[in-house]
Amino acid sequence: MTLSTDLRARSAETWRDAPAPARVSPELAVDTSLPPRQRLAAWKRRHQVRAERATSVYADSRNPARGLPVSGARSALAFLRELLSTRKAAAIVMLVFNAVAAIGALVVPRLVGTVVDAAASGTSDTARMDAILLAVAAVVVGQAIATFIAKRSSAALGYDLLAAARESIVRTVLRLPLGRVEAASSGDLITRITSDVSKMSAAVRWGLPHLITSASMVVLTVVALLLNSVLLALPLLISFGILFVVVRRYLRRSMPGYITESATYSQINATITESVEGARTIEALGLGEKRQARLDDDIAESAQAERYTMSLRNLLFIWLDFAFQLPLVLVVLLGTWGFDAGLVTVGQVTTAALYCQQLVGPLDQLIQVLDRLQIGLAATTRLLGIAEVPDDRTPQADLPQGPHLVGRDLRFAYREGHDVLHGIDLDLRPGERLAIVGPSGSGKSTLGRLAAGINRPRTGRVEVGGVDVMDLPLPVLRTEVALVTQEHHVFVGTLRDNIVLARDGAASDQEVLQALAAVDADWAQRLPAGLDTVLGHGRVELTPAQAQQVALARLVLADPHTLVLDEATSLIDPGTARHLEGSIATLLEGRTVVAIAHRLHTAHDADRIAVVIDGHVAELGSHHELMDADGEYARLWRTWRS
Repeated sequence: MTLSTDLRARSAETWRDAPAPARVSPELAVDTSLPPRQRLAAWKRRHQVRAERATSVYADSRNPARGLPVSGARSALAFLRELLSTRKAAAIVMLVFNAVAAIGALVVPRLVGTVVDAAASGTSDTARMDAILLAVAAVVVGQAIATFIAKRSSAALGYDLLAAARESIVRTVLRLPLGRVEAASSGDLITRITSDVSKMSAAVRWGLPHLITSASMVVLTVVALLLNSVLLALPLLISFGILFVVVRRYLRRSMPGYITESATYSQINATITESVEGARTIEALGLGEKRQARLDDDIAESAQAERYTMSLRNLLFIWLDFAFQLPLVLVVLLGTWGFDAGLVTVGQVTTAALYCQQLVGPLDQLIQVLDRLQIGLAATTRLLGIAEVPDDRTPQADLPQGPHLVGRDLRFAYREGHDVLHGIDLDLRPGERLAIVGPSGSGKSTLGRLAAGINRPRTGRVEVGGVDVMDLPLPVLRTEVALVTQEHHVFVGTLRDNIVLARDGAASDQEVLQALAAVDADWAQRLPAGLDTVLGHGRVELTPAQAQQVALARLVLADPHTLVLDEATSLIDPGTARHLEGSIATLLEGRTVVAIAHRLHTAHDADRIAVVIDGHVAELGSHHELMDADGEYARLWRTWRS
């Protein structure tokens, strides 16, 4: 059935927001026609505007009105300390061999300085030179061995830390309150468990080992400079002073910048995900240009966030180049004066110059590592922020006394002051099949989530066996009421593993096969390895219909007494869907079933039908009763059949 032009226009208008102000400030526009001095002043102003936005986004991220929060840097550091505390032996091995490798790298310049002094004083001889050369060769070989062991131990510790961190994040995500998962932006959650996990991974695997290597090299080089000559080590005070100020300033400002970057990535992902999932609606209502314009605004905001962090890095690099080159120049000048004053030798000046030149690499890498760790720290704070989401339920000890499910005065709002359900009462007779029908956006799925204990109603309560569903521990709740939506997922793993998730793995092969047979998944018998066939990306790919049958088989295995099916067969063609629903009718006998669907053949077969209009139950009765009443349901039925 096609929408009339008038109806399509009116429907599209309900999705159009009032004109909003430009999301990217006009002050951020670049005017290349300005003279150099004015262009510099304009850049400073743009940088200030971007800094103010980053600070605002960072402040709001700690306690957002909607969505998932961001944790503090202290929480991320405490998380890392906790991981390292259980791996002390591996950390010590890594530290020791990194230190040995760094010492080996410092011995060679000292030996070169000895050779220079011997040559300058005329005291060198063949035997002594041979001994020094052999010592250099031995040190180089020893350093190579120590470096290999250090890198290997660093990599092993890094991957071990990464595995532990990922497991911790997965446990955290699985503990998220279901209502908050529903309310949070899908783009934000996707970005956190993909992009942010990747950044944390890079920080753990690459940043942490290199931090230890670089820091060890810097510290030992400074010690070697002091042992060589305190006078020639003085230029480092100026260089380190500059580095301390600029790096500290950079790290303080870059954290809000990186958090803002990640927030813009989340917004882009959310817009793309919503547009893809609602592609048919967007096409039907002619909203393609509007969605494209929104995505363009998201990308423009993200570009401004990235320009801010890039500007911070460019400013940092200017000072780094100055701080790296200054000590070498000062050592040469100070060494010339000290040699004339008899305070240092030529060999000491040579050694100090080599050390200063050698210090540039580790210092540069150390600062790069700090930047990479800052990115990883920002990602980790976003991941740990998931753990700060408060629980939406406090489980009680009371257990349901029977399967009777009742809801009284149910109201619910996704936004304060905008209820989508208005005082609905629900009384499900054990064993009956209730179909909930109505237009899109009328509140059908929201009512199903309340019945399944996903969300807490704003007023009223849903009880099963006399106990509020929000007071039940989740493992108990899922044995009482289960929700299956039109969304489904096939995990990388065997067919068996994908189905026994419903019982935490406690199910026999015979039970799994019976669950598959109950949903008419006869294709499972034709898989190459049966229940051991590995499914998922890059393995055996299932069709949407097959994937949904796997989800229904999980439901069969979970064996709850009340089932909420929210358009659970929407991705299966109508013929197959009707056959599937018919085949499980016997299995569902004796259980309470709430079926939410647009396909009204589901309603035709139900014991009772609830017609939900604008958050109210407009009609309630059997198919024949409602057809005789010739009300909303009769109109929907005739429209669907036409």
